[in-house]
Amino acid sequence: QTRFGAVMCCCGPCAMYRRSALLLLLDQYETQFFRGKPSDFGEDRHLTILMLKAGFRTEYVPDAIAATVVPDKLLPYLRQQLRWARSTYRDTLLGLHLLPGLDRYLTLDVLGQNLGPLLLAISSIAALAQLALTDSVPWWTGLTIVVMTMVRCSVAALRAGELRFLGFALHTPINIFLLLPMKAYALCTLSNSDWLSR
Repeated sequence: QTRFGAVMCCCGPCAMYRRSALLLLLDQYETQFFRGKPSDFGEDRHLTILMLKAGFRTEYVPDAIAATVVPDKLLPYLRQQLRWARSTYRDTLLGLHLLPGLDRYLTLDVLGQNLGPLLLAISSIAALAQLALTDSVPWWTGLTIVVMTMVRCSVAALRAGELRFLGFALHTPINIFLLLPMKAYALCTLSNSDWLSR
């Protein structure tokens, strides 16, 4: 995204901002609302959108080093992912008006990030329906998901020059069986502002 002019979400524990830029946007940042209710999670994505809206540039710095605490058990991980999904949906809606002023690739990237899970969910439901109704294995659906997964992981591995990125293929079953249902739930509960981890 940096190559095309804007990182759409500067990750909270890894982001740094100019003090002058932050002070300019502090009031808007501290009074985040969604559907008339105060909202204080997804603050990193929200602040990124505010920065871009104000005309600032957001960039990725590949040689920066940062540390953070991550969930090491399944339930806290799913709670984090639920909070992140709600934030992604909310701030994507708030940031859509920025896209025409940015590079076309970023529009494609944002659409892909939001439509990709939807298409994966539809494919998975269709495959399960085919299996249940016809007792036939949905080979084409499975093959398409595997090929798309390997293409994405291979591109990441080639661009980064590291084979370990092929390991991200293991995320696909986690995505299908755990994260997609959770993202559907997140979409149905967008107004819930509970952090779920405090």
